[in-house]
Amino acid sequence: MPSIRLYTIPGSHPGTTVALMLERKGLPFKRTDLMPVVSKGVLKALRFGDVTVPAMKIDGRRVQGSVVIARELERIQPLPPLYPADPEERSRVEEAERFGDEELQHPIRQILWWALRHDSTPLRSYSEGAKLGVPIGLAVRTAAPIVALSARFNEATDENVRRDVEALPGLLDRVDSYIADGVIGGAEPNAADLQIAPSLALAMTMQDLRGAFEGRPCAELVGRLVPDFPGDFPPVLPPEWLGSATARGER
Repeated sequence: MPSIRLYTIPGSHPGTTVALMLERKGLPFKRTDLMPVVSKGVLKALRFGDVTVPAMKIDGRRVQGSVVIARELERIQPLPPLYPADPEERSRVEEAERFGDEELQHPIRQILWWALRHDSTPLRSYSEGAKLGVPIGLAVRTAAPIVALSARFNEATDENVRRDVEALPGLLDRVDSYIADGVIGGAEPNAADLQIAPSLALAMTMQDLRGAFEGRPCAELVGRLVPDFPGDFPPVLPPEWLGSATARGER
């Protein structure tokens, strides 16, 4: 078995994606949790090519980004597969995976950092099970500058986050269409399942957004694949932002 170490941050949805892929492949790994913002300096010191998580060392080789890591895990451990063998089916899975990575991840990340900038109290709930090298309570009490910087790095402004909230039903419609078409949601999860479900799970930790998921197939997907995602965020978003987010999108 290869020696694998995963570098991530507590509550990271792409970090969860990679952990689920490793578990799916039956590959044992060690996990290093880093503090947001601080993680950038650590990854630079470890000579990774970028300063974002998830990052991984496989027998000392550096691999970074959930999509790139997925391909590498498929190479070193082909079974069980993350991608269909049929080229056309694989293309559909890769398109859904791309959507999860490039279109779904960031809006949800922005919403969460905006929320934490306005109320950092729930931060502890997102750190359940994390091993940060310092007591969780201390990390949370001293997190205000990190939260502020993370919100700034992620451009979590009022304007951007209000737009993200308004766009959420359309994003969920897209996921539900992938399920209806059989691209994701099958008996055996593929790379797109594991790319998309953790982002939705992170969104569902926010009580403000849970109404958008009611009765949707994508909510069932989250419950099946990521039932224990950490975090619980009480209402914090302005009520006037939530009209479209808590309503079911048109099909």
